[in-house]
Amino acid sequence: MGFLRSVARATSGPLSGIATPEKWVEEWFSGGSANSAGIRVDHDTALTYAPFFAGVRVLSEDLAGLPLHLYERLPTRGKQRAEDHPLYSLLHDQPNPMMTSVQLRETLQGHALTWGNGVAQLVTNKRTGVIEEIWPMRPDRLQIQVRRTGPGAFRRVYQYRDEVNGIKATLLDDEVLHVAGLGFDGVRGYSVVEHAANAIGLGLATEHYGAKYFSNGSAPAGALTHPQNLSPEARKRMADDWENIHKGIDRAHRVAILEEGVTWQQVGIPNDNAQFLETRKMQVTEIARWLRIPSHKINDLERATFSNIEQQQLDYISSALNIWLVRWEQSIVTQLLLPEERRRFYAEHLVDSLLRGDTLARYQAYAVGRQWGWLSANDVREKENLNPVEGGDSYLVPLNMVPAGRSAGELESNAIRRARLMRGRGSALRDKLADAYGPKIRESVAALVAFEAEKVTALVKTHLEPERGRVGTRSLSGFLTGLGVLYASDGPVAEMLTELWLPLFTVFAADVATDAAEEVGAEEDVDLSVWARAYALAHVAYQVATSYGQLRNAAQGADTPEAIVTDVLARLAKWEQEKPDQVTRWETAQLPNAAARETWREAGVTRIQWVARGSENCPYCRKLDGSVRAIEDPFVAKGDEIDGDEEGQKLTAKRDTFHPPVHAGCLCEVIPL
Repeated sequence: MGFLRSVARATSGPLSGIATPEKWVEEWFSGGSANSAGIRVDHDTALTYAPFFAGVRVLSEDLAGLPLHLYERLPTRGKQRAEDHPLYSLLHDQPNPMMTSVQLRETLQGHALTWGNGVAQLVTNKRTGVIEEIWPMRPDRLQIQVRRTGPGAFRRVYQYRDEVNGIKATLLDDEVLHVAGLGFDGVRGYSVVEHAANAIGLGLATEHYGAKYFSNGSAPAGALTHPQNLSPEARKRMADDWENIHKGIDRAHRVAILEEGVTWQQVGIPNDNAQFLETRKMQVTEIARWLRIPSHKINDLERATFSNIEQQQLDYISSALNIWLVRWEQSIVTQLLLPEERRRFYAEHLVDSLLRGDTLARYQAYAVGRQWGWLSANDVREKENLNPVEGGDSYLVPLNMVPAGRSAGELESNAIRRARLMRGRGSALRDKLADAYGPKIRESVAALVAFEAEKVTALVKTHLEPERGRVGTRSLSGFLTGLGVLYASDGPVAEMLTELWLPLFTVFAADVATDAAEEVGAEEDVDLSVWARAYALAHVAYQVATSYGQLRNAAQGADTPEAIVTDVLARLAKWEQEKPDQVTRWETAQLPNAAARETWREAGVTRIQWVARGSENCPYCRKLDGSVRAIEDPFVAKGDEIDGDEEGQKLTAKRDTFHPPVHAGCLCEVIPL
C-alpha cells in the first residue's frame, strides 16, 4: 500500500491509542462480533464458513466477470463505446499496474459484501487531473466519516491508517471510488458479517461440533461404572485402556468387553436427535437469505428442479445481482465522471453472458428477433461470437406488417391467391397429422393419469385413512396442502406433463406449419418453435389447474372422511377411463387449427373462414359455418352467446375463440382466404 504515501495528508485530529482505542480495536481484542453460539465471528473467521464464503464468492465473481463498458450517448439515438475516454481502459481492462479489472472489482465487491463498503483510491495526474490508476483500500484500516464543510454542506472523509507500514492518509470523496451496500445513513453500508454474526456463528459452531465429534469421539460414548471404589491409579489405567481401544473415528463402534462388574451407561444424545444435519442445512438457507441469493447458487440443490432453477437464475440476476450492478454504475458516474460529462457518458455492465440459455433456447430467441425485424443475421452471428457474412446486415419484417394508410389488399401476393386452390388438400393433410399424433397424445395423458392416481392415492392413505390397528388422525387440511404441492405450477404433475408435451407439441406444430405454409404458397418456412412452447405450457397449466380443482372440490364437498376418500378415488377412476380420450380429441382438433392459423398469419394471410364438419346435429357449429373474420379477430368473443335450435338453448363462450373447437367434440376447421 505504498502508493498512499504520496497522498498522505495531515490529519485533523489525534490518532487513537491504547487509552482511547477505536471500536474495531475493542472488538478485535474482545473476540469480534458477539453471537449467541459462543463462536468468535469477525470478517476473517466468517469467510472460513463455506456457505458464507460461497455466497460472497458467487456475487463477487459474477459481477466482476461481466464486461464493464463506458458508453457515449449519440446525438440522436443510440450509443457507442467510449474507447477513447481515459476511464474506459481502467474500467474494462487494467485499473492499475498490478491488477486486472476483474481482480479490482471482485476485491471491492467482496469488501462491500462483508464490511459493507468497497473503497478504492483514485490516483490522478497532478497536471491534468485525469484518473490514471485505481487501487483498492483495505477496509479494516479505513474509517468513513461525514464532516461539515459549511452551512448545509457536507463531505465524506476517508481516514486510512496502516500503523505497520507507517501510512496515515486522509482522502476526500473526490479521491476515492466508494461502492456501499444497504446502510442507515446513505453513506456507509451495513457490515453483513456483524449483522449475521449469530447465523454465521451457529454455522461455524455446527462445523466445530462435527469436527470435534469425529476427531475426539469415543464410540460408544458414555460413562464406565464400577461396583467398588477404585484407586486413582486404577481409574487412570481403566480410562487409558478404554480410550486406546475406542478413541478416534478409525476405532469407533468397536465391540466393548467389560470385566469385574464394570457397566456402561449411555450419556448424551445422538446427532440425529439433536437435529444436527437439519441445523447445518438450515444455516445454508439462512446465509443465502442474508446475501439475497437463491440457495442453488451456493450448491444447495435440495429444492432445485429442472423446471424452477431457470426462473431462480433469472430472479437472482434481476434482484440480488442487479442492485449491485446499479450501485457500481451509479458510483462510477457520480464519482469518476465530471459533472459536465455525466449527460454524455455512462457505465453499463453486459449481462448477456449470464442470460444465455441452452442452444435451443438461444436459437428460438434469435428466430423471434430475426422474424420481427430487430436482429439481422450478422447481429445474431456477433452474439454467437461468429464473424459477419456478406449480406447479413439486412433486417426482415413479417409480410402482414404494412405501413399505416396502405390496405392489406394492395400487398396480397400471388402465393396467397394460389392458396384458395389448395384448401381441400390442406384439410386432408391436417387430418392425417391428427391421426398420427393422436395415439402419442393419448399415451402421454394415460401416463400422466397413472402418475396422478399413484400420488393422490398416497396422499389419501397418509392424511385420510388411519393405519390398521390404531386410531389415526385424519387431516383434510393436510390432504389439501399435499394436493397444493403436487399440483403447484412448478410441482411434480406440471413438471411431468411439460416433459411429455413440450417436445411432442413442438414437433406436431412444426409438421402442421410445413403443410400450412405450402397451402398458402409461402416463399419461406415458418418457424413455430417459440409459439409451440407457449402453447404447450399454457395447456399444461390448464390441465394441472383443472385436475387440482376437481380433486379439491371432491374433497371439500363431502361430509365425512369416508365420503371424501370415496369421492376422490372415484374421481381418479373416472379419469383413468375417460381423460385420455377426452384430452386427445380436444388437442387433435385444436392444435392443428391453432398452428395453421399462426402459420398463415406469419405468411401474410389476413382473413380466415370457419368450416363446419361433422356437425349435422350441432346447432352451434352450423351457425358458425361460413363465417369470415380478420385473422386477428375472434369468431366468438369471450362471453358471447350462440343460440341453439331450441328455445333457451345457448352456448356461452368461456374464451376468445379464434379457431375451432368451440365446444367438446367439435370437428370444425378454419381455412385461409
